Amino acid sequence: MQRVSARERIAEGFDLAGYLERIGYARPRTPTLSALRELHARHTAVIPFENIDPLMGRPVALDLPALQAKIVRGRRGGYCYEQNTLFAAALDALGFAVTRLAARVRWNAPPEAPEGPRTHMLLRADIAGTAYVADVGFGGYILAGPLILAPGLEQTDWGNRVRFVENDGRYTLQLYRSGGWHDIYRFTLEPQLPADFALGNWWTSTHPAALLTGNLLAERLTPEARFSLFNAKLTTRHAGGGMEERSLAGPDDLERVLTGIFAIEPPASPREIWARLPGDRP
Repeated sequence: MQRVSARERIAEGFDLAGYLERIGYARPRTPTLSALRELHARHTAVIPFENIDPLMGRPVALDLPALQAKIVRGRRGGYCYEQNTLFAAALDALGFAVTRLAARVRWNAPPEAPEGPRTHMLLRADIAGTAYVADVGFGGYILAGPLILAPGLEQTDWGNRVRFVENDGRYTLQLYRSGGWHDIYRFTLEPQLPADFALGNWWTSTHPAALLTGNLLAERLTPEARFSLFNAKLTTRHAGGGMEERSLAGPDDLERVLTGIFAIEPPASPREIWARLPGDRP
């Protein structure tokens, strides 16, 4: 049996062993690129993005005991602040050099749209002199693995072309689709404090104009498929190509999707969640 150091057990009150068991990681606990890649892939395959709590008007706590109770022991998912706070704690405990960053979301926004607030959390991990972006919590396009933070370098992410562009210290992650490059989010390398994330988390999870308080989103990325739920529309994109879309038929169908495809136990009844979706629902 692999020994667990005292640092791993109690670092910031974080239960590393419980987290690694949750995602099924059993490799050596060393801060290497191969370990980061596997941790990232296992996390996104097992722990889905989901925003049921903001949708239902429930508070979202970012302290590690609450995150472990919800995501690790409670077998739930979460959104960016929850996911990347948990992932950062695991990387810290494993000895990675991690910097918490914040981004302005540009996903699906027209190029002329004004900049919004910094409402997304991402991570920078430095390994052997190279900086990587690790992000297990961007709903809409979950990254398959860490990306080298090198402007202009085209990289492959789950079969897609991605890159970072840099302008005056601002880095933009872009995805190539529909014949052109589209922004995902924009950030600087300024380290963020817990207070910064507390403010962004409060706005994202409570403001009536925030996307996550008025819509249901869920996403899970496995080696075989990317599953995306937006309100009552379920989209499945296969790794080998091909896509299917369908509309959910009602609360029972929603329950099957949440407990089956996304492998979570909803914190409210499917009928209550269904009633919160925008539009007329039976």
